[in-house]
Amino acid sequence: MQPLRVSAVPIGRSATRRAWVRRTFLVGAFAAAASSGAAHAESDDEFTAGGYRLVWSDEFTEDGPPDESSWNFESGFVRNRELQWYQEENAFCEDGRLVIEARRERRPNPDFNQPPRRGLQEWGVKRKAAQYTSASLHTGGKQDWRYGRFVAKARIPIDPGAWPAFWTVGYGKWPAAGEIDIMEYYRGSILANAAWLGSNQKIVWYAAKMPLTELGEPGWASRFHVWRMDWTPDAIELYADDLLVNRIDVARATGSGGLGENPFRKPQYIRLNLAVGGVHGGDPSSAAFPIRYEVDYVRVYQLAPSEE
Repeated sequence: MQPLRVSAVPIGRSATRRAWVRRTFLVGAFAAAASSGAAHAESDDEFTAGGYRLVWSDEFTEDGPPDESSWNFESGFVRNRELQWYQEENAFCEDGRLVIEARRERRPNPDFNQPPRRGLQEWGVKRKAAQYTSASLHTGGKQDWRYGRFVAKARIPIDPGAWPAFWTVGYGKWPAAGEIDIMEYYRGSILANAAWLGSNQKIVWYAAKMPLTELGEPGWASRFHVWRMDWTPDAIELYADDLLVNRIDVARATGSGGLGENPFRKPQYIRLNLAVGGVHGGDPSSAAFPIRYEVDYVRVYQLAPSEE
């Protein structure tokens, strides 16, 4: 979800070929599972296999604003030249779900024509107003974890221009702090990625992509799906409906963080957001607003300390 998504994954030709073959196989497998209509457990039983235990969750059972003890909000124009203005009122709990709602509405930009400052890029001061609003939530400074099983059940919008995501980031400067995109969608494809700073000081993207056209099931996007990350000191595995989409060797990122540390062996926190347009979201002008990204729950499981 950070800038420079256009960067290529810097892996060798043979590795590229293997990744392409593996992703092609997984797309077919995901299509088969989706077509089966298999249900996913609402209890913890499905996710505690292997000795995991629930350490934090938000089930969004109380109507109103999200729980302020866990969630923070981003505000304004934030990244990726996205078209929306982020604001708190576009995220709310309703009927046991978190709703992040993108709206077509004008929002004046108080930073218009002001000098860019830290955290505000030049494109953020050139816009007199936003034509869209949405919300971005994160648990930074309130809830974070090192390793574990991260799970969200959500129904994602696939409208033109929509860019929903469920991801984690570390503390510190991006990309050295690390980013894991458990799920993001834009322009007809689902992606599962990790990013870090390479030894050559260039961004490394280790990415997998699944086009919706290859899922082979009408109405796929109208249903809720389970998005999961299993993160250990050795590997990051990203799943969609129990099918492995991408696997990242954690050791690849060694030396990319501050003081030469590995960002994927340090705590990360969760982000949920719905962007509109931007460098990858596409043109939203033909979409029917409002657009809703609905999250049934977010849960984090970890192994007991003696088992980690």
